[in-house]
Formats: sequence, C-alpha cells, structure tokens
Amino acid sequence: MSKKKRSRPSPRAEPAQKRSVAFMTSDGWETLECRGYTSLSHNPEICTAVDTIARLIASMTIHLMENTGDGDIRIKNELSRKVDIEPNSNMTRAAFVHWIVKTLMLEGDGNAVVWPETKRGILRDLKPVPPAFISFVPEGVWNYRVILAGQEYDPEDILHFVLNPGSYYPWKGEGYRVALADVANNLKQAAATEKGFMSSKWKPSIIVKVDALTEEFSSPEGRRRLLSEYIDTAQAGEPWLIPAEQFSVEQVRPLSLSDLALADFVQLDKRTVAAILGVPPFVLGIGDFQRDAWNNFINSTIMPIAKNIEQELTKKLLYSPNWFFRFNPWSLYNYSITEMVQAGAEMVDRMALRRNEWRSWVNMPPDSDMNDLLALENYVPADKLGDQSKLNGGEQSGA
Repeated sequence: MSKKKRSRPSPRAEPAQKRSVAFMTSDGWETLECRGYTSLSHNPEICTAVDTIARLIASMTIHLMENTGDGDIRIKNELSRKVDIEPNSNMTRAAFVHWIVKTLMLEGDGNAVVWPETKRGILRDLKPVPPAFISFVPEGVWNYRVILAGQEYDPEDILHFVLNPGSYYPWKGEGYRVALADVANNLKQAAATEKGFMSSKWKPSIIVKVDALTEEFSSPEGRRRLLSEYIDTAQAGEPWLIPAEQFSVEQVRPLSLSDLALADFVQLDKRTVAAILGVPPFVLGIGDFQRDAWNNFINSTIMPIAKNIEQELTKKLLYSPNWFFRFNPWSLYNYSITEMVQAGAEMVDRMALRRNEWRSWVNMPPDSDMNDLLALENYVPADKLGDQSKLNGGEQSGA
C-alpha cells in the first residue's frame, strides 16, 4: 500500500490575511452626517445676507420723475402713489419690493415675474407670480416667450426682473445658486457637526478603570453600585474615597470643535458668502462695523439691483419718454449729524438749499420763517459785481 501524501498548498498561494474592521456606531454617525439637499433659503448665513439686501431696497421710496431742461423734478400723481404706496392690493411697497429681491436671489434663480393688471390703459394692480408658475421658452435666437400658469405671454406684457444675466440666454437670469451651492453644503455640514458634538453621548469627562475580573464590577448593576457607593457625593467638590487596589481614575480630553478648526472654516465660508452676494462681512457677524464699507455696500450692491427694478418699471409701465422711476437711497447711507449740518450750512450760504430743506435732512419739521434764500453780501451774480456799494465808496452819511 502506498502512503497517501498530504496535499501541500501551492507555492503561489498567499496565506490568509487577517482583516480588521473599523466602524462607527450608528448613533455617532447619525449625529455627524449631513444628508439631503441644501436649499439656499434654509441656510442662515445666506438668508441673513439676502434679507439685508431685500430690506434695504424695500425701504427706499420710489419716485416718479420727469426729465426737464432744468433738471429732474418729482411728479406726484395717482400713478406715483400706486407704485410707491400700494403696488398690490394685498401688499405694501416694502413687502412687494422685498418679495421681488428675495425671489431674484433665491427661489427664482435670478428671475422674478410680476403681472401688471390694467384696465383701459390704467394700471390697476401689480401681481407677483410665484416662480413655480413660470417657465421661459426661447423663440428663435434672441426672443423668448413667458408661460404663466399654462398661458403664453409676450415679455413686453409682463414685468420680468433679471439678476445675473446668463451667457447663453442673456434675457434670463441665473442667480447665485451654482456659486453658493458648495458653500451652503459646507455651512450645513458645519452646523450638523457642531450639533453632533454638542449632543453626542460619547464625550465622558473622566474614565474610572476597574478590575473587570471582580464579579462585583463585571455586570451593569455592579458598576452602578460602584458609582453610588464611591463616586456619587452629596455636595459638589466633595472628595472621592476609593480603594487604591481596584480603582484607577483617569481624565480624558475628547476631541473638541477647536481641534477640528471648525470655527476657522465656518468663518472662511461666511466670507465667501459675503463676497459672492456683495455684503460686508460684518453683516454675517465677522468683524466690526465700518462706515466706509457700509456706504460702499450701498453703492456697489444695493443700487445696481435697485436700478434693475427701476429700469424694468420705467420700460414697461410708462409711456412718456420724459418720465422714469427712481429709488431714493438718501436714508440708506450712514452719515453723522455733524457732517449733515456742515454740508447743509455751506449749501444754504451759497443759496443752493433752503433752510427748510436743510431741516428735513435732520428730520426736523418745516418752519414758515425759513423759506427765504439767504446769501452773504459778496454772493452776487457775475453781471452785478460792479453794483456793490463797497466798491463805490459806500453810503455817504449826512453831516
């Protein structure tokens, strides 16, 4: 009989590898995981910046102006009252303009549509249309049609406000959704991480090491009895008395938000949001208020959006080529009372301003005795320079 040879493993066969598995408990993962779509309107930083812009634009009065040879003058009639006071039967001008700006920057993706209701050529109402009811259909190379709740309209028959015109369709706005998407996700993840760290139960401040071989400490009931007998104290600060052979108390320092540098990343993301939307960083809680930065914010961010609304209202609602709408930004700038008084005094001295107009700058009521123009003696027209009495020897007094 031949002996059976024990089979040997092939020389190419690799020895079985021991695999190690690293995992996170389901509770710990859920506290740090950020799921779902991040809407721009649900992000606190973006909402703060957008609401600031919308509130400022909505707070400006809308003037109906006429372009004359002597300059622009304000017109006050029923049309100016309709647009400035009650553009919609259910909304004030502040709420109406706030909706336009907020829709432009958030839900509308750079587009806001208002349907003007007219009767016999007279403007009756301006009705805001939710973005979900609107679609834009290109027509040829340059034109387009607007579908409002299933009905087709010519762009000349509606008010179509555009923010950040697209490169492919210049008549259609693109908004800031693409630019802000990643930043919004980062801020949402940072908020979820902070909430997870604050609410997670895996952050003990101390660890008590016991002898698990002792039957008394091997069960949950025994460990609870240990805490009750040796560690629970009646007063705060009372010392613990524990057996040295069985216990070892150690202090551990769990991972904190400072270790993750989360605050630095959040601050960087907030600055990115501020830069994209054109608001000063202190609007989002970064840094201190700066008057020059605020005034620049009014000029570079608020007024361009306001001009967009002005021009659309002028183009679609007015027939006269000499009329136009204009927002009044006077109240938005940050001025000191001293500067306003000094500027007003110089203009009054040069007869460029009446004293009642000067008083309105500082929110004082008009005075009937301050309607006259005042001037110093030497402020006279150029053709009257030779009529000054002091050049002719002055008045002669009788002997």
